[in-house]
Amino acid sequence: MNVVRKGAAKVLNPVWVNGVQKLKAVPQPPPKPARGLIPPALDDSLHTVRCMNQLRSKDKAIEKYIYLTQLKDADPHMFYRLCLDNMPEITPLIYTPTVGDACLQFSHIYRRPDGLYVSYKDKGSILKVLRNWPRIDEARIAVVTDGSRILGLGDLGLNGMPISIGKLSLYVAGAGIHPSSTIPICLDLGTNNKQFLGDPLYLGLRQPRLPPAEMTAFMDEFMDAMRTVFPKLLIQFEDFSTDNAFAYLSRFRDRYPLFNDDIQGTGAVVLSGFINAAKLSSEASGRPLKDQRILFLGAGSAGVGVGMQLLAFFRMQGMSEEEARRRIWLVDSQGLIFDSRGPMAEHKKFFSRPDYDGPPMTDLTEIIKYVKPTALLGLSTIKGAFNQSVIETMSALNPRPIIFPLSNPVRLSECEYHEAVQWSRGQVIFASGSPFPPQEHGGRTLYPGQGNNMYVFPGLGLGAILARASKVTDSMVEASSLGLAESLTPEEKTLDMIYPRVERIRDISAEIAAKVIRAAQRAGVDRNTEIRDMWDDQLAGWVKSKMWNP
Repeated sequence: MNVVRKGAAKVLNPVWVNGVQKLKAVPQPPPKPARGLIPPALDDSLHTVRCMNQLRSKDKAIEKYIYLTQLKDADPHMFYRLCLDNMPEITPLIYTPTVGDACLQFSHIYRRPDGLYVSYKDKGSILKVLRNWPRIDEARIAVVTDGSRILGLGDLGLNGMPISIGKLSLYVAGAGIHPSSTIPICLDLGTNNKQFLGDPLYLGLRQPRLPPAEMTAFMDEFMDAMRTVFPKLLIQFEDFSTDNAFAYLSRFRDRYPLFNDDIQGTGAVVLSGFINAAKLSSEASGRPLKDQRILFLGAGSAGVGVGMQLLAFFRMQGMSEEEARRRIWLVDSQGLIFDSRGPMAEHKKFFSRPDYDGPPMTDLTEIIKYVKPTALLGLSTIKGAFNQSVIETMSALNPRPIIFPLSNPVRLSECEYHEAVQWSRGQVIFASGSPFPPQEHGGRTLYPGQGNNMYVFPGLGLGAILARASKVTDSMVEASSLGLAESLTPEEKTLDMIYPRVERIRDISAEIAAKVIRAAQRAGVDRNTEIRDMWDDQLAGWVKSKMWNP
């Protein structure tokens, strides 16, 4: 880690490894320009103020995104310094929710190349394309998307590239992975979006998406080429269509170090928030934690992935896998999912209910009355699905209802925080996918949680990289979730917060990374033998020493 760009200065420092002194190259900041090439009064600390003033002078989020993109290209150290110093303000600009608009407009706001574009026309020569990457030896992590299911926006084709770019910016800002170690990758496999196919400025292939067999053959060649060219690379799949997300995670996860953030990352961050929310809910109701009942609106890759991860919560209460599965209900566009309803997608069958054989149930309020859930989670991208009737019914069933409208961006959220507070009379335990402001109610300031994957994936990725994991196991993902759940400070607990403040993301990522490394070691998938015998406090310090600072 701490990989340096080629040509950057390095200093050889002595380090001890297993009792043997070795020389290690330590990256140094880039040299200052020669006298006369910058204004004489330019001061770094004041320049951060200047840059933030320039950013805040923009009145549209997309203009701020464009400014930050240009700054990252011109002065990456300053870009990441601003990110670290202003995480709550800048994170929504470089990722959710602004990145959705950036994707929609990508072919129109494009300035210069950033990342790797691998087209279906490259089939048969993908290896050659990957070898064009200028920093092969430094590569440690890639975020790969095919743009087929971007946030709640659907098939955006090559315009999905900002997703990979934005996620990797958060890896750098949130976990200290060196910028030169990252590779944003967009697989251009066509698009079924007629608007983009007819757009003269669209940057991608003007053809429909590939049929399944052709795409699988392409993916097999791509993944094999990735392992050949980048043998030290961790791969994160992002925003593939639901069926492909599950299919390719299953197909490749045991052969390559990879994970799918939509399935596993979302599941991990929601499990973490749910653990803390369930404690507050059970304390208010007086019922044991094992009495939690979870209802999902949305049964795509994210919904089912979160459901699979939440099984761990019930296993922690001593339940069997089957008992845990019976505590979770799913609702899709046709209503409650149950066995006798008829044919359904394969990924939905695991949570399909065998204990209901009545008429189809489509009204969410009526489904809530039937299921009597303690928690209602939304991954449906249906704005306003958690309406007043829904939240009032949840509140009548529970002294402190758990309401997680997790769809992104804000305009697709199932409800907004002020609505949940008002309709629950201030009793809601809330987490959303997008940010919402605090609310005043009954003389108190109430803080919404944000179940943002950026709490989990930077630390999960950092831990997998530092462990040199041969694959990302379920236990490593679960370790990232538990690490986040345990990261609340006493003050945050006093405020009934279920996620920590985002300003602490570096410390949180370091804690998660250390737990992920331990999980990799227990699973026997770690290849970094030099850190196996470290004590926990030594490992935590070592992880922090590997984090790059701008």
